[in-house]
Amino acid sequence: MDGLDRAPLLELDPLLDDRGTRIIVCCGAGGVGKTTTAAALGVRAAERGRRVVVLTIDPARRLAQSMGIDSLDNTPRKVDGIKGSDGGELHAMMLDMKRTFDEIVEAHAEPERARAILENPFYQSLSAGFAGTQEYMAMEKLGQLRARDEWDLIVVDTPPSRSALDFLDAPKRLGSFLDGKFIKLLMAPAKVGGRAGMKFLNVGMSMMTGTLGKLLGGQFLKDVQTFVAAMDTMFGGFRTRADATYKLLQAPGTAFLVVATPERDALREAAYFVERLAAERMPLAGLVLNRVHGSGAARLSAERARAAAENLDEGRIVDQGGGKAGLRGSPATTPELETEPEPNDLATAAAAHPVPEAAPTAEPAQETDVDVRHLTAGLLRLHAERMRVLAREQRTRDRFTALHPEVAVTEVAALPGDVHDLAGLRAIGDRLTAGRTPST
Repeated sequence: MDGLDRAPLLELDPLLDDRGTRIIVCCGAGGVGKTTTAAALGVRAAERGRRVVVLTIDPARRLAQSMGIDSLDNTPRKVDGIKGSDGGELHAMMLDMKRTFDEIVEAHAEPERARAILENPFYQSLSAGFAGTQEYMAMEKLGQLRARDEWDLIVVDTPPSRSALDFLDAPKRLGSFLDGKFIKLLMAPAKVGGRAGMKFLNVGMSMMTGTLGKLLGGQFLKDVQTFVAAMDTMFGGFRTRADATYKLLQAPGTAFLVVATPERDALREAAYFVERLAAERMPLAGLVLNRVHGSGAARLSAERARAAAENLDEGRIVDQGGGKAGLRGSPATTPELETEPEPNDLATAAAAHPVPEAAPTAEPAQETDVDVRHLTAGLLRLHAERMRVLAREQRTRDRFTALHPEVAVTEVAALPGDVHDLAGLRAIGDRLTAGRTPST
């Protein structure tokens, strides 16, 4: 029994069917299939009767196209073609980081002040590219969707970050930024007020602004001060919502799915994320092991396939007479194939496969025989390479399971191509819930 077989099985259908599950967060390293996993879960949950919205961070058009939508934006759009009963629906949206920030300003500031903030150059820079803004706005949007109570399940595709932990750190990072000494110093004149405030500004601030003006530029510093003055009444709201969203992620109705591929770097980051979720007391449902390879002829080892290919190339297996291919009887020539083969043994099946009837002359028969041998040898080498990939993936999975034997795991067999439509997302959903030991 290998390490993965000893791990608990992650059963996703019961998770999707549980009406107490309100939020599923798909997280993990970049490029492991989080977006496709989130979309496939959304389709499957909707077709099992849930009212679902999928919040994706992936700007690629392929996901919108797979759902039959021209494009996704910051507003949830209904996905047609969902085959479900009991009122199941699917909506999808793609996070617009800047638009989400603008909506917060418009909702929590008076019109005149909101306009001043939105037109402020520093705000425009902050809302478009400040470190952690995308992650924080994803959490803001999650909080907005949950508050509307229009959907009974929200599936979140977390941002593609250099570190999978940015997503969890974003609310605290923004709170630290707003509570930082630099912001408090810039806010101080407005808080003191009156002549005392002007005196503070003229005396105390002149030294700081002169120094910062040289470092950052006078206009930039003025933009920052104007932004801070306009945002002063909103800072508390940012912190409050950040705390509320963090508690929402810890609530029993939330389930985290760590998505990874059976590669060393992806599983190492997945292990780190599992440990962080445990430290933050956030509910982990399990690990989705994506793009796992399999073989229908796994009993034929890489070593035997490679040896059989070499024998074929050297003409030591295939008989030359009459255009027929078969095993030579000499055990000295092929000792590893001496015993009765298994039915699924690719080498034996290939070697025993008859060659098409020979032409009247001997020369074409010999050419046909050589072509078959070369083709069979090539297939055997491909199989040997596939078995090496399977062995490497197995070792990597076993290392993860040894570190975290308590984490439930489901494997998703690799598809031969990309997902282009709802049928492809359904296929992923079927594989997500199929369990283990995929075959291709």
